[in-house]
Amino acid sequence: MDFPVIKGSGYVLVHTPNILKEGGSTQTTTRAKNPDDEYLKKLDDYLRTFAEVVSYAPNQAYIGNILPDELKDIETPWYEKENFVESGRYGDFGEIMPEDEFYALIKHVDVFDLVKLSTDFIAEIEPKLAEHPILKEMEIELGEGEDVSELEALLENHAEPLYLDNKLVGCVKRAHESDVNLNAHTILENLVAKASAVLSVKNLAAKNDIDLNDVDYVLECSEEACGDINQRGGGNFAKAIAEMAGCENANGSDVRSFCAAPAHAVVNAAALVQSGIYDNVVVAAGGSVAKLGMNGKDHIKKEMPVLEDTLGGFAILISKNDGASPVIRTDIIGRHKVGTGSSPQAVISSLVTDPLDENDLNIKDIDKYSVEMQNPEVTKPAGAGDVPESNYKMIAALGVKRGDLERKELMSFVKEHGMPGFAPTQGHIPSGVPFVGPAAKMMKAGQIEKAMIIGKGSLFLGRMTNQFDGVSFVIEKNSGAKKEENSVSDKEIKNMIAGAMRQMADNLLGETE
Repeated sequence: MDFPVIKGSGYVLVHTPNILKEGGSTQTTTRAKNPDDEYLKKLDDYLRTFAEVVSYAPNQAYIGNILPDELKDIETPWYEKENFVESGRYGDFGEIMPEDEFYALIKHVDVFDLVKLSTDFIAEIEPKLAEHPILKEMEIELGEGEDVSELEALLENHAEPLYLDNKLVGCVKRAHESDVNLNAHTILENLVAKASAVLSVKNLAAKNDIDLNDVDYVLECSEEACGDINQRGGGNFAKAIAEMAGCENANGSDVRSFCAAPAHAVVNAAALVQSGIYDNVVVAAGGSVAKLGMNGKDHIKKEMPVLEDTLGGFAILISKNDGASPVIRTDIIGRHKVGTGSSPQAVISSLVTDPLDENDLNIKDIDKYSVEMQNPEVTKPAGAGDVPESNYKMIAALGVKRGDLERKELMSFVKEHGMPGFAPTQGHIPSGVPFVGPAAKMMKAGQIEKAMIIGKGSLFLGRMTNQFDGVSFVIEKNSGAKKEENSVSDKEIKNMIAGAMRQMADNLLGETE
């Protein structure tokens, strides 16, 4: 079977402390209940600088300057300065962007003139844009800008503010006077998702020398909903992202399944490529404003920085087998069925052991598992524990129960086949796909042969079903053996068949004569 391949990937983080304060769900709900809440008063004192965000070890793993396994050798807490990784904002897979540059990108991707920026801010940011390796090529036009008084007037008319260091530098207008689906907050959320996804796609292209004109299709898989009162989740983010990223020959559509959406999207993309419908499919997602500062109250209670201050984004290109890039084993797909059940054991069995059994593999045949890769420094203070480690222990326990490994091997399996969590808690972003880039890098270096990417989702959040959700797939080092080409073309085969049919007809006619 000629499997599709992971041709390249791009990963970005955007440091957005001001969007966190104004738009994150924990902050907005707290402010609505009590504008003088102590948490809101303390928040500024616990926000990180851009330099601190760049030097934070999990962030360096996310953009590819270190491998996730290297986090094991770095002292914790990672947020302490003595444990910082001294690498820059650009990595092998992508970059970490500051908020001011991101405001300019939001303005650029806005095609309905809903984003307004101050004249002073535009003058300050334009020289930075001219130095950015990707933004300088995008021909970003910010216009002349607005006076601060004009921005303040827009805030009085339900616009969402854009601040830098408590200074008003812009705003996002509502797109309709009465449609809640087009209010300013929703427009901000959607533009942020769009802009960070565009940045991810551009980094995918830049880091892997990819011509985006070769992209046939884009599958977008964030957790946002784009639409109006008559079709509030209609989409299409994918087409909007493709337009701004420069995928001139691409069509696209959106995939939604809460946190599991990226894994679903990769499987769909692999099927589209393997079927021959498209040659090159990009799976992409931007970040979620709502989840910024989601566990901020718990972090401040523990006297630690509010670590959920970054948006996440990623883009993965799935293409025809090139004989070199890691293949997606479309014959090893785990799926959580309607009748599977929602117990942890049932979920892991359906996603991990069932597809392995169907292919005569055991748990140890997979070198690395990428599960819900949330950074434990974010989740443990909030009482959620170390999410990746819990998943690895469940996989190992199933292995012991099945006889794939001995009880004494349980913790060594967790260490060898797992990795520390390193992704921001952005819902869909941590769910398996952050390891696609590192896995490809490790396969190229001969460090691993197979990795399983596991996406899981909580469908009950939508109040439509109590069902859980999940899908998994295996990526494998390319053996270099591509499908053998036919010695004759498809057209020649058709001509041969037609010729044979004509010969048969002539013979039959000769016999009747």
